[in-house]
Amino acid sequence: MPKILITGSAGQLGVDCMDVLSGHNVRGLDLPHIDITSKDSVTRAIMEFKPDILVNCAAYTAVDKAESDEELCRAVNADGPAILASECRENNIYLIHVSTDYVFSGDRDIPEPWLETDEANPCTVYGKTKREGEMAIQASGCDYAILRTAWLYGAHGKNFLKTMLRLAMADSEKTIRVVDDQFGCPTWSYNLATQIKQLVECTEKPTGLFHAVSQGYTTWYGFAKEFLTLMNVPFKMEPCTTADYPTPARRPQNSILENAALKKCGICVMDDWKNALNGFTKANRLLLIQH
Repeated sequence: MPKILITGSAGQLGVDCMDVLSGHNVRGLDLPHIDITSKDSVTRAIMEFKPDILVNCAAYTAVDKAESDEELCRAVNADGPAILASECRENNIYLIHVSTDYVFSGDRDIPEPWLETDEANPCTVYGKTKREGEMAIQASGCDYAILRTAWLYGAHGKNFLKTMLRLAMADSEKTIRVVDDQFGCPTWSYNLATQIKQLVECTEKPTGLFHAVSQGYTTWYGFAKEFLTLMNVPFKMEPCTTADYPTPARRPQNSILENAALKKCGICVMDDWKNALNGFTKANRLLLIQH
């Protein structure tokens, strides 16, 4: 049985990976027990556990804050993966790294999806640093699979759905305005963890770039409306435009990814986004309401 080290194990995806991979010999590490921006910290963790596979769920994901916090964002999203990849190459470890739709500009006609073969052209600090992390891994010489995901949500940590639920429950008569001209693939972190498990259990480890998102697409407005309806809470909501809701970081208009490479390998287990959302709400309704 392979030994699996998960970095960023306390985050939204990391917790789900720990759960989904619990039948394996797995160890999870997060701050302060590992700092992926420190070579000494990473080396020590690898020497202690001697993993066969490293799953990196650690990332700086505060997209707007990153615009004014570039140094830390780059350290976590670019320098950290470079250190992990170097250690993986030296110790013959298979690296599974999670990246993002933000490596693309987002200016493609709806609903044409982005493929793994499309050129990356990020336009935010977050997107640029995540792309730098991808490139460092690709150049390292280690065996790797980079999984680009998008619009991630889950039971743990902060996310868009929890914000929507909090607003609806705070005042069901107050109209929530949600952007309706940005398109993407809402992805349940538990489903992504299941896809990672699929890679872990492949006899021949797939290598390269892979998109790993839920099938189909919607807007933030469509996503929020579907979720609150499934949660069976009273709410009022109206669509707005990106221009109505300015943010420090520019949001991609088209974040629709196609899981072409996973499908080509015959190992895609990603669900339709509505089915996944339904599964998420059924599994976590009480937990979500209580919080």
